[in-house]
Amino acid sequence: MMLTLMVFLPIFAAVACYFLCRRSERAGQRLTLGVTVLIFAMALSLLRMPELTGGVGSFWGLCGVGVHFCAGGMRTVMAVLAGFMWLMTALASPEYFDGARLNPRYFMFYLWTLGALLGVFLAADLMTLFIFFEMMSFTSYVWVVQNETPQALRAGETYLFIAVIGGLTMLMGLFLLENAVGALSFENIVKKAPKMDTGLRYAVGVCALIGFGAKAGMFPLHIWLPKAHPVAPAPASALLSGILTKSGVFGIIGVTCWLFDGVEGWGLLLLVPAVITMFLGALLAVFSTDLKRTLACSSMSQIGFILTGVAMCNLLGGHGSIAACGATLHILNHSLIKLTLFVAAGVVYFNVHSLDLNEVRGFGRDQPLLKLAFLSGACSIAGIPGFGGYISKTLLHEGIVEYCEHLAEHGRSAAPFRAVEWIFLLSGGLTLAYMARLFYILFLAKKPAHQHRKPGRCMNGMTASVLVTGGILMPLLGLTPHATMDRIAQYALPFFRREPMAHAVHYFSLTNLKGALISVTIGALVFAFVGMKWLTRREDGVETYRSVWPRGLDLEDAVYRPLLRGLAFLGAVAARLVETVSALLVLSQVNFIFLGAKNEVVPPEDPEFSAYRTRSRRSRVERSFSADLLYAACGVLALFLLAAWNMAR
Repeated sequence: MMLTLMVFLPIFAAVACYFLCRRSERAGQRLTLGVTVLIFAMALSLLRMPELTGGVGSFWGLCGVGVHFCAGGMRTVMAVLAGFMWLMTALASPEYFDGARLNPRYFMFYLWTLGALLGVFLAADLMTLFIFFEMMSFTSYVWVVQNETPQALRAGETYLFIAVIGGLTMLMGLFLLENAVGALSFENIVKKAPKMDTGLRYAVGVCALIGFGAKAGMFPLHIWLPKAHPVAPAPASALLSGILTKSGVFGIIGVTCWLFDGVEGWGLLLLVPAVITMFLGALLAVFSTDLKRTLACSSMSQIGFILTGVAMCNLLGGHGSIAACGATLHILNHSLIKLTLFVAAGVVYFNVHSLDLNEVRGFGRDQPLLKLAFLSGACSIAGIPGFGGYISKTLLHEGIVEYCEHLAEHGRSAAPFRAVEWIFLLSGGLTLAYMARLFYILFLAKKPAHQHRKPGRCMNGMTASVLVTGGILMPLLGLTPHATMDRIAQYALPFFRREPMAHAVHYFSLTNLKGALISVTIGALVFAFVGMKWLTRREDGVETYRSVWPRGLDLEDAVYRPLLRGLAFLGAVAARLVETVSALLVLSQVNFIFLGAKNEVVPPEDPEFSAYRTRSRRSRVERSFSADLLYAACGVLALFLLAAWNMAR
């Protein structure tokens, strides 16, 4: 009952919030905050109620099959994280949306999306997960188009297109899986998966990977992410980047560890897009000149880090606990990081009304709280020792190294995975480079003479409390890894179907610090010679920041949209061809039946029953009851022929 209430309470409260916001915006915001506080408290209570682990809550009859929920392990961790993220953004939203239009709509879909996301994380089977996953796609679409600018509407179009294509592809995979194994509960899948046909198993996996990867921002379905974040409100961007993308990661973990557990081929298949996503996202962020776009590309890269850990967990089989822990903790760290950084970006935009790095440079020179919070997020995402991001990246790196050693012990070449390790370290270095560049531009560069900011304080107390909370949590977790982070990771391991780590990781040993030092060195060189030299111009003592990324490399405009137009044209041609052939077949039958008839046959007793007009050889049959009967007869005949052909096979 409690799990069902957690999912549906925000959904029903959203409607009340909409009407309340129309009467009193402040009252609607208080209701939103109250619901998020309650959901966060309920999620925390799951940690103290071990009897719910594996327990199921159901809502029978919904969508014809009912929806089923369970808590424990990774599900509870994600529910707590979602509740925390919603609570923090609910605190920061009132100031950001002060005086904005369409606020009732935003807060309604804000709560709807919370309920849908909890439905994903607490799902006991893949069908329940799919239902709420699709609901979440449509409710979060409103966040992207909230401002209704041309850029927002185009980004929303891209977001919805990717979400719908991914959802339909996933649905095809679920149909195939249900036909093969029956019930779609995770326990039933893991029991019957080894008996499935290999080709069918991979067909299901690829369909699911496309659906979940689209939401996660995985290459090549990442195109919505760098475009949606800059146009969405900052609190929505924090949720889109910090937690909604994790719903896709959560699904990929489920498919990998429950359908393909220990299957090396699947691990290699997942590793390729994961590594590309990791590196490409960091590269795009280095060349970006928009504050929120840089953070969006950064999210894409960090999703690649997480998926690399999931792939290594699969490749290591029963020894993949260290990679699983790294993936879990990087999900946690990345959510905290993007909460802090996007709320900070919201403070910048709320004051300067721009996200262009040339317009916002130097804004935070006299803002110590904003500077420290941003610095904490930047250090954590760059993997600086002492911050949470360093701990999770160390575990992910250890997973790659462990698999290389495993291959060497069995006499197999580890060269490709040594290359993966260096791409991992290089991507970490690029992360440091673009975050150092953002910090320099926002907090150290000189302000432009034309920069005007909102008078008074740059943020209110509630927004400041969010930045303080995020800024403190990251070093707190990073400095107490064994007392905090290890316990969280071990609690989540059952969802990965892995045992606890056999030995404790010495995070601050020279071996592990060496990996961080390599990334820091690469990042410092890229920052100095690319960020501050190549991408920065200095004229008359004024710095300007430029992007040299070729516009022709936009995957959406260069590939996807032309491909979609081409497919639409081919579909129209095929439909026209079928319609023409059908019309010719019907016309030939009519001409044969009424071979001796005059130009018009109209029974006087019922003019509407049968009326055929033959104007010329190229004319069409007028719509009538007889024509409908003839079409139906042709269709039934075609069905009989198809059935006979299928039986003959």
